[in-house]
Amino acid sequence: MRFGFFDQLPCADSQSESQRYQDIIAQIELGDELGFNTAWLGELHFGRSSSILACPLMILAAAAQRTKRIRLGTAVTLLPLHSPIKMAEEAATADVLSGGRLEFGVGRGTAPVHYVGYNVPQEESRERFEEALAVIVKAWTNDRFSYQGKYFQAEDLTVVPKPLQKPHPPIRLAANSPDTFAIAGRLGVPIFASPLINPLEKLREYMTVHREALKPGVKQDVALAFPVHVSDSRQQARRECEASLMHFFRTAGERLRPLGETAIKGYEAFQQALARLERVTYEAVDRHMGIFGDPAHCVERIRTLQQEFHIDEFIGYFNQGGLVDHATVRRSMELFAREVMPHCR
Repeated sequence: MRFGFFDQLPCADSQSESQRYQDIIAQIELGDELGFNTAWLGELHFGRSSSILACPLMILAAAAQRTKRIRLGTAVTLLPLHSPIKMAEEAATADVLSGGRLEFGVGRGTAPVHYVGYNVPQEESRERFEEALAVIVKAWTNDRFSYQGKYFQAEDLTVVPKPLQKPHPPIRLAANSPDTFAIAGRLGVPIFASPLINPLEKLREYMTVHREALKPGVKQDVALAFPVHVSDSRQQARRECEASLMHFFRTAGERLRPLGETAIKGYEAFQQALARLERVTYEAVDRHMGIFGDPAHCVERIRTLQQEFHIDEFIGYFNQGGLVDHATVRRSMELFAREVMPHCR
């Protein structure tokens, strides 16, 4: 099993944007030293308390200059919001600057404010996503190409630079709604998933949908993300991370709330997630999806999850909510890498 870590870089009123960027680059550098396989950064917009990662590829390109081995991923690039030509150029540039270490995670996103801010109708998100992904792959794998779609067109176009990885960087799809699991299976691409969106029993069901949609001979590859905090004891872990964790769920609920007020086709899973977010407790997160406590407890939890879900990559969110101080996050990562990961690979 591979191990990665994720951040969407919230920025509280008491924090500076400059310091938060320095913190995440330092944490990626630490992850490289500790032996993590991948660092993943989300793309979110228009909400400082939720995230200041409007341009994750820029942060990853900067981190690439201070790291040597760790792979650098987007989790995820919101394809419906952007020109696929521009995204093909920027992602290829990041791949070149990282020496071929880019992991290109893609998805539609959840927050209605993203679509309002970019003036893109959210009900068009799935069609735009599928067209954009097709354009990007064509741009990366052809010297010249043409494309005529409903939303995107290109005529005899040459896109440079090309990615260093051939035929292109690995593509991983965020799968949250049931039909997206099936689409990812038909495309034969690895997936991200999270119990934050779908409860564990539904997650098991949807992962089966993905596996059964794969063509014969294509191996399923699933990366699952979980909140993680490792400390000297279960009690200390709670003291250190509970306020930040609950802050995350409050802000996430606020950003998703418009989905509970307007029915948008293809986002039913997020409407159900909103209802769960509004009544979530620390105890429930700890019981169902959290990896909180001393190293021995965390090893036991991850082994149980691996047996249940056959995870190919475990992704830890070490500062969910962004309120845990940098030194404490570093210590949690160090304990996880040195006293948990070796017992779970």
